[in-house]
Amino acid sequence: MGKSLLVVESPTKVKTIKKYLGTDFIVMASMGHVMDLPKKSLGIDIRNNFEPTYDVIETRKKTVADIKAAAASVENIYLAPDPDREGEAIAWHIANAIGKKGKGAYRVLFNDLTKKTILASIAKPLKLDYDKYEAQQTRRILDRLVGYQISPVLWDKVQKGLSAGRVQSVAVRIVVDREREILNFKPEEYWNMLAQFEGPNPPPFGAKLFKINGMKAKIGNAAEAEALAATITQCPGFLVDNVEKKEAKRSAPPPFTTSKLQQEAARWLKYPAKKTMMIAQKLYEGIELGPEGSVGLITYMRTDSVRTAEDALDAVRKYIKDNYAPENLPAKANEFKVSAKAQDGHEAIRPTSMSHKPQDIKKYLADEQYLLYRLIWDRFVASQMTQAVFDQTIIDIAGANCIFRANGQVPKFPGFTVLYTEGVDEKDKDDDDSGTKSLPDICKGDSVKLLKLDKKQKFTQPPPRFTEASLVRELEDKGIGRPSTYASILSTIQERTYVELDKGKFRPTGLGNTVTDMLVQCFPTVLDLEFTADMESKLDAIEDGKKKRVETLQEFYAVFKGELDKVGGSRSTPAVPVDAVCDLCGKPMAVRTSKHGPFLGCTGYPECKGIKRITIADGNGGSNGNNNTAHGANENVPAVPVDAVCDLCGKPMAVRAGKYGPFLGCTGYPECKGIKRISNDQGDAAPKKPPVLSKEVCDLCGKPMAVRTSKHGPFLGCTGYPECKSIKKISKGKKN
Repeated sequence: MGKSLLVVESPTKVKTIKKYLGTDFIVMASMGHVMDLPKKSLGIDIRNNFEPTYDVIETRKKTVADIKAAAASVENIYLAPDPDREGEAIAWHIANAIGKKGKGAYRVLFNDLTKKTILASIAKPLKLDYDKYEAQQTRRILDRLVGYQISPVLWDKVQKGLSAGRVQSVAVRIVVDREREILNFKPEEYWNMLAQFEGPNPPPFGAKLFKINGMKAKIGNAAEAEALAATITQCPGFLVDNVEKKEAKRSAPPPFTTSKLQQEAARWLKYPAKKTMMIAQKLYEGIELGPEGSVGLITYMRTDSVRTAEDALDAVRKYIKDNYAPENLPAKANEFKVSAKAQDGHEAIRPTSMSHKPQDIKKYLADEQYLLYRLIWDRFVASQMTQAVFDQTIIDIAGANCIFRANGQVPKFPGFTVLYTEGVDEKDKDDDDSGTKSLPDICKGDSVKLLKLDKKQKFTQPPPRFTEASLVRELEDKGIGRPSTYASILSTIQERTYVELDKGKFRPTGLGNTVTDMLVQCFPTVLDLEFTADMESKLDAIEDGKKKRVETLQEFYAVFKGELDKVGGSRSTPAVPVDAVCDLCGKPMAVRTSKHGPFLGCTGYPECKGIKRITIADGNGGSNGNNNTAHGANENVPAVPVDAVCDLCGKPMAVRAGKYGPFLGCTGYPECKGIKRISNDQGDAAPKKPPVLSKEVCDLCGKPMAVRTSKHGPFLGCTGYPECKSIKKISKGKKN
């Protein structure tokens, strides 16, 4: 006896920690979660206060057995999974598995994997945090209730194998809603006037029309632009109406939170959120730095706090003093306001030591590790540097009852920008911005000469599609998810093919549109952004000990069950009938959707399985040459009006297709741009590819055998299936 056991999550941490603790400690890794709700059942006793049932994960049974064996031979047990809710749940599950049931095992939190932090944490261990564990349990139970009970509705209404998530489905809705804003956006024409003036002193400068007759300039069409241009060019003279000069300051940004790291890595390095977090995890757990061994280079990477420890502030200020001009170091450390929503349990993301300069350890890092580490380093150092200062000048030019405005901004003192500037999301920039870096020395009342006048037709632009960076920011701003979940949310909604990245921008797929429509219709509250954000706040309250798990679950389930009951047995969505009849039975055909795309299926299904392929019209009423067809269909059907009318003009609708899936478009296009979504049902009605017949016949019934496949490989099955279930092995080398 006498040795201590320390359990962490990742095996990578074991090597880093072992070298600091020596032979008195056994250090083991749990490999993540060791227990979870059962895979093949709900695992929640709804009638008994939502009591969960946890099973040891199959792939963790040996790990748990090894930890139990080690625990039996030591005096002290320290549980050191990550310092967040998921880590707390792992700690509780390990304690329960080794028979401690939350007692007799100490909890230690490592905000970074440095010797100082590790030894200090073990010297002052904590009790397991029951409230934090309860918050994690609540989140896990909520997600299971939603996923387990909504997914079957998706199978019936849309397509087998689909799944829904409490938070992920809301994220998809955000993307879908933005896409519809774009589709429904009606651009408005406007015109800009750009003038080039010359004053008493060089250089000539550009100015943009700002006001007309004292009102904000607004030119709506070419005729107005022509008339105004004529008036301006005929004006005998222009005078400087006002000159305003002022000093503007920009403060240094705070060190990284998880979301800000993901956003900046996406902007500067083009890293997806998932990749950013994988690299950051490795930097946190430890990198081999030659003779120094494994070293944790950054603090814990899942945080929404901008707080920095005092000793880290002292170290970075000394670094700035030793490496930059004196004017780059403020008189006292910069302070940053921590958001009211932030879980301030640990620090912002920063380097663990100012002695590990990026350029000094570059040879030990993979390129992507180096780039992310340097980004974190630069942001942290810049956060404690002085403000950037700019000289701003505004010049107003008057003439022809108009005011033209020129803006200029010249850097006066770079401050923190010598090291770091924040990235910006891609936006549709207005190329008419008349801001210049240098404006002439000019005074109020000076006469200026009009050298040139340009008219530019413009149209208002729809909101931009989300990038990874802007979607993370949107989730954070709306209170959807938490730092530890942003990367998995973005990854999951892409893996489920509900959204896709097109040139770095998120677009919903046809499946994403269909699923979102169905979920919003059937579960409006669960898919509501404010409701989801409020649930995140309640989870925070549970962690803070201000709210109880059972109470929160009861409140949620009362709403959820009400919506679930309304769906009830109504598990079919009416198909969209079209002006076509089945060749087999003469009944009307209807638009159906399968994983292979839209097709026409007989309304007499399942008695009649007649189908036809759809030739989908493009936005101009023709064929787009990219037909989504049902496999096995043997006939082309031209686009035909369906039994639905446009809500805008009353004309018939027709099946059309865009990049994001099939939809109903008004036959009055392009004069009318009315659209509707296509309801989806009978997802399994799409025909499969015909079986490949072999020369073999069934020994039981004499029918031909066909090549089939299973998880064990190809085999021969009777074409009389399911009446006849005869099968044969396929001999190697035998040709059928």
